[in-house]
Amino acid sequence: MLVDKKICTGGIAMLVIGIIIIINLNVTMPVGQSGMTEEEIIDLMTKQQENKDITTLAGILIGVGFMLILISFGARRRRKGSPEKEEKKPIT
Repeated sequence: MLVDKKICTGGIAMLVIGIIIIINLNVTMPVGQSGMTEEEIIDLMTKQQENKDITTLAGILIGVGFMLILISFGARRRRKGSPEKEEKKPIT
């Protein structure tokens, strides 16, 4: 089976990094508590929105990494010593 190892390795790296980021963000999700002031509530909502946005970006990173892995199975490298393909002109 032909696999482009550089593309596959890059895809696996992106996939792993995205998963690690999502796990880390889910563990450190900011949580509110009762008796918070108006300013603390706004700060909490801002932190939660930032967490959600970074999670979305990490999901995109995982998607691109997965696509690179799939592409690596179909990518073919050109050999340095192989001759170029020549087009034959039709005889008319």
